[in-house]
Amino acid sequence: MREEVEEVNHQTHLSTRNKGGLITMPFIIANEAFEKMGSYGLVPNMIVYLMNDYKIGVAKGTNILFFWSAASNFAPIFGAFLSDSYLGHFITIGLGSLFSLMGMFMMWLTTMVPQLKPPPCNQFLETCKSPTHSQFAFLIFAFILISIGSGGVRPCSLAFGAQQINHKNNPNDKRAIESFFGWYYAASAVAVLIAFTSIVYIQDHAGWKIGFGVPALLMVLSVLLFFVASSLYVKIKVEKSLFTSFLQVIVVAYKNRGIVIAPADRFHYLQNDSDNTPTERLRFLNKACIIRNPKDVKPEGIASNPWRLCTVKQVEELKSLIRVLPLWSSGLMMSINVSQSSFPVLQANTMDRHISTSTFQIPAGSFPFFTMATIAIWVVLYDRIIIPITSRILQKPVHLNVKLRMGIGLIVSTLAMVVSAIVEHLRRRKAIEEGLVNDPRAVVNMSAMWLVPQYCLHGLAEALSAIAQNEFFYSELPESMSSVAGSLFLVGMGVANLLASVILSTVEKLTKRNVEEGWIATNINRGHYDYYYWVLVILSFVNLFYFVGCSWAYGPCVDERVKEEPKQGADENLERDG
Repeated sequence: MREEVEEVNHQTHLSTRNKGGLITMPFIIANEAFEKMGSYGLVPNMIVYLMNDYKIGVAKGTNILFFWSAASNFAPIFGAFLSDSYLGHFITIGLGSLFSLMGMFMMWLTTMVPQLKPPPCNQFLETCKSPTHSQFAFLIFAFILISIGSGGVRPCSLAFGAQQINHKNNPNDKRAIESFFGWYYAASAVAVLIAFTSIVYIQDHAGWKIGFGVPALLMVLSVLLFFVASSLYVKIKVEKSLFTSFLQVIVVAYKNRGIVIAPADRFHYLQNDSDNTPTERLRFLNKACIIRNPKDVKPEGIASNPWRLCTVKQVEELKSLIRVLPLWSSGLMMSINVSQSSFPVLQANTMDRHISTSTFQIPAGSFPFFTMATIAIWVVLYDRIIIPITSRILQKPVHLNVKLRMGIGLIVSTLAMVVSAIVEHLRRRKAIEEGLVNDPRAVVNMSAMWLVPQYCLHGLAEALSAIAQNEFFYSELPESMSSVAGSLFLVGMGVANLLASVILSTVEKLTKRNVEEGWIATNINRGHYDYYYWVLVILSFVNLFYFVGCSWAYGPCVDERVKEEPKQGADENLERDG
């Protein structure tokens, strides 16, 4: 009997050891690539679909898209929490894929079933019926399901793929991990580019039924490819989430709020912790790791109740997160500027989108391609040309620190909004000169290529600031918080979408007090989108000063401290020699 049990255990061990590896990579990468291709393919033309088919005004439609984008960026936080605390990566990705499929299928149904949206009419020539409560609820529920799906897939795919290689603890797998990361990001970039070009082109030329059916079909492939390899995956048991750890620190510190910290107080730490005393910054949180009763610590050194006593490491992790939040908040304005994707689509629809004398015209929703292309080009230029050549000329290693790149990115983002305002002013003036004020669908005699510079500037701003922000979070937060570092930028995008909605609604409300149509009018030629852009320019300019203040208050980053330490050592040697 004993031999049989040992044989079963041996076979189980062999089965686990033979799972995972590079064979699982195509399935995991394809799952997220198809999910991104489908969901991102719905975004560019969605404002046009809401206005034309649901008879929703531009301001309300843009706010709906802001909230949808915010939900999609907040959802990964909850997905990461559920994955790390309860479900594990495999189940979370699987459920997320199914939710995305249901959401895209429901969105496709709105194009196939006439009863799911208002009857067709020309909203500029007659009074159209608004969507009923049930029609609007069906649409919003589709948006919610797609957001929930992205929250399950996006925060877990990268970690799940890395687990398939890391579980064997083979030192030769380091190159495999690098290869996986490279293919993962390459596939994600290609997926977004295809979404902004091919899928948008299909929507423009084949109609909504096929244009929304393609993303749903891509999501079917995503689900099938992920689950077909289920038997090949390594599924690691979940561990305690950092989110739970943060909540424990806050709860325990609040419970101990009446305690006065004394020099003789003992703090709780584990044997493998690097420090056994907490830092002085945010000192009130130190009350969470004070040992008030020796019985709160078990003989093996762990807390008997983590909701009564936390470790120094837990407290310091939360402190490090709180410390980066001011600089994190200074990057929200750039995300607000980048999220203004609906208005350029409406502008492009009223401009000449032909390339030279060619009969081919660029779809209005495909112009974000220039943003993605600029990001890719800048990354290659910076990493392979600018830095190596500059280092060779100066004969020393050259590196732009993260805060400098973040600041330059914010400046470029401000310039992008200046260009946006100027181009829209020229486009509107052209429409007035040609007598097209009352015809928002007429094409003015102005090339849509005028929009390309602002898209490229947004791409350059994102390449500088967004990449620097992610690098800042990863370098400044402890290694144990890498999942949190990877989520902070997405959370920022979500907060920025909500703030963008507040700004838009406020501008619309204030500018409609004395006139029938304010700056954010459904008829783009009668509105003043250029004035709205100038509001964002002013806010961006004010944010630059806020960033400088946050940067000064934070002090030197890791890359700056590394440079200062050798210099300080050299100065000490000179003083000693003197």
